[in-house]
Amino acid sequence: MAFRLTSEQIQMQRILKNCFSDPLLNVMNFLNEVVLEFPKAISFAPGRPLESLFNVEESLGAIQSFVDYQIKVNNLSRAMVFGDLGQYNRTNGIINEFITRQLANDENIQIQPKAVIITSGCQEAMATLLMGLFDPAKDVLLASDPTYIGITGLAKLLGISVIPISVTEEGLEVRAVTRAINEVLATGKRPKALYVIPDFNNPLGTSMTMEVRNEILQIAYKNGLLIFEDNPYGMFAYDEKRKPTLKALDEHGVVIYLNSFSKTLFPGLRLGFLVADQQVDNSKYLLAEELSKVKSLTTINTSPLLQALVGGLLLESNYSLLPIVEAKLSFYRTNRDFMLNRLAEEFGSNGLDGAVKWTCPAGGFFLTVTLPFEFDAECLRVCAADYGVVCCPMSFFCLSRGREHQIRLSFSYVTKEEIDRGIRQLNRFVQAQIAQNRLA
Repeated sequence: MAFRLTSEQIQMQRILKNCFSDPLLNVMNFLNEVVLEFPKAISFAPGRPLESLFNVEESLGAIQSFVDYQIKVNNLSRAMVFGDLGQYNRTNGIINEFITRQLANDENIQIQPKAVIITSGCQEAMATLLMGLFDPAKDVLLASDPTYIGITGLAKLLGISVIPISVTEEGLEVRAVTRAINEVLATGKRPKALYVIPDFNNPLGTSMTMEVRNEILQIAYKNGLLIFEDNPYGMFAYDEKRKPTLKALDEHGVVIYLNSFSKTLFPGLRLGFLVADQQVDNSKYLLAEELSKVKSLTTINTSPLLQALVGGLLLESNYSLLPIVEAKLSFYRTNRDFMLNRLAEEFGSNGLDGAVKWTCPAGGFFLTVTLPFEFDAECLRVCAADYGVVCCPMSFFCLSRGREHQIRLSFSYVTKEEIDRGIRQLNRFVQAQIAQNRLA
């Protein structure tokens, strides 16, 4: 992807860290600016839930449920509970027990409350792990490629080397993991952790098979490698029974589990968490307790008011997110199916002989389309400006080459009418681009 720096930006490179010249750090802003630049274009770029699927005003009442619970269980006065919510509070969180119950009910993950850190979005959970566990001079992060740029971008900022691991439709390429571990060790550095989104991942929309899950867990155990399992989409399964998380399958304590309430509840909460129940250096402390030192120096503590809201919602749903998510599945499943049907109608009989292909994800928010030409930042702009549809180049999520012909389409933040028009316009762009390439 090509980004042009102005002379002023070039001058700023003398002030900023060298990593700021990396195109990866421009992606988030670039996508936001393109969407703002073409506000009338239909956007398949945002991986966000639709506002009509959550009710913020109604959810605010859950704070009262949390307050009533605290009064009853801890024999506190109403003034004391509200005073506590308005004050600085425990670094690692005040709804840790609620999270452990939800994880036990929904994911069969059995952990203690002290193994949980409540974070300001899952992004802070990632930052906490990278800052707390990695020595940039010695430690290397392995990451599926393509992957969520939130963690690879953070690693760049912190000076942590990232090794991309190729993926297939079945998940991580197992041999590539072993090969990367050996290559890192040969340089004298340590492969510290592997970052993966096993279920309906961002950006591809694919999921790990059970075979790959078990193999990756064994490789991690044998090589002393931690696994950062990020699971924001796992509950959004449309066609099959949900697979167990890596954390639920973990028998050797190699998995650190990350999640967020942005998709299951709503993004404005900016509330996430991590589960780190590993014992630290034969001490009595769990890793989450030690990582509180990092948390205390970044955000001090996560908003108690927002935690109370989530805690109240979990109370009202009997410590399970399944009833809340269930009400949303029909919309997302219908959108996915409609987008797949429109892709088939537009590209299945246009004389391209299968040159345009797409995946059929079993869940999540995304699918992948493969085009007969490279789709870069300039294609994105032309597609948005001249054809009124914004698509996300898969290369934006990649650390290595190989997916320049692919785009990510999100079906979570659009209506059926927008999908209908957007896919039609995308077809027009593709046809025009193919014709142009033939003339070149």
